[in-house]
Amino acid sequence: MLNIANTLYAWRREARRFALATVVQVSGSAPLPPGTALAVDTDGTAVGSISGGCVEGAVYDLCQQMLQDGGSPVRARFGYSDDDAFAVGLTCGGEIDVLIQRVEPTEQPHLTTALEEVAGGRPAALAQVVDGPGGLLGRTLSLLGDGSAYDGTLGSEGEDRVVVAQARALLRAGRTARIDVGGDPGTCPRRLSVLIHTHAAPPRMLIFGAVDFAAALSQAGRFLGYRVTVCDARPVFATAARFPHAVEVVVDWPHRYLAATEVDARTAICVLTHDAKFDIPLLSLALSLPVAYVGAMGSRRTHEDRIQRLREVGVTAGQLSRLNSPIGLDLGAHTPEETAISITAEIIAHTHHGTGRPLSNGTGPIHPAHEHPLARETPHFLSA
Repeated sequence: MLNIANTLYAWRREARRFALATVVQVSGSAPLPPGTALAVDTDGTAVGSISGGCVEGAVYDLCQQMLQDGGSPVRARFGYSDDDAFAVGLTCGGEIDVLIQRVEPTEQPHLTTALEEVAGGRPAALAQVVDGPGGLLGRTLSLLGDGSAYDGTLGSEGEDRVVVAQARALLRAGRTARIDVGGDPGTCPRRLSVLIHTHAAPPRMLIFGAVDFAAALSQAGRFLGYRVTVCDARPVFATAARFPHAVEVVVDWPHRYLAATEVDARTAICVLTHDAKFDIPLLSLALSLPVAYVGAMGSRRTHEDRIQRLREVGVTAGQLSRLNSPIGLDLGAHTPEETAISITAEIIAHTHHGTGRPLSNGTGPIHPAHEHPLARETPHFLSA
């Protein structure tokens, strides 16, 4: 539901009643991930999407009915219709489960606080019961800031503690996921399925080398939702005027800046300097860090020389296997802008375990689900 946090926050402040339809599970090829939501208020105004258009009309009608009749939250499943291409169904071939509930102005006041945090661009997580005892279905718990404080309850202190622990981990990773809890008589006896919506700080893209390619890449990275930093040791090139799409432009030796800055498991590091005096100390450090992606620009000859130099300074074979060099996918790119698309395409493929092959050359679902240690379903989700 955090994809429509701004509108929901406004509706809560105006004390509007609304119906909320949330995607809680997907299978096969489905257009939108769990956590995506559509809401309808009492005036019939709709915001958001749960299927990219396939079943919006049917879900809108169910929301209208929920607003009129009230009652407990309900689950609805939508899938592909073989009999009638125009029947309610997902023509992409997948299936989605949707939870539809009515949200009263006075219910779950902590929900307003969580929505306010997200609308303000601050990190927050929202745990929503999507399967379990009827009285708990749709109930939420909010995690604010870095996860050190939470508000609301899912039913018991034991259940809250179990869910909060996993929600903190997912918030740090910036992932929305569905988890199963319960079955432990001592702490959490009831079995619940909980969808944890997260809005984390944007992931970082660190671009080293204040070159024309960096200007195009910083624009592409920002478009994808990254917080972009450009770093170069040469002050004449590393200026804010040359890189208006970067959040910050830093004048420093690349390896020194990387050693001092904060990175995490979502960080993308792009080395565009192709100069050994910068590259070797920088890549030696980058390949030892728990980041999502490390890529380096250069020709095949530059790459071979770079690999040899990295081996000589003690970089292991396992660390070298993490290096994407020459950087980018083979798109036949020539211009800085085309090269930026090539690099970001590789980052997307790497992040979501894509093959980089044309979809027209493959078979099977185009949106496969990937396992995460904490949950069954973990599509990357950064709210708009």
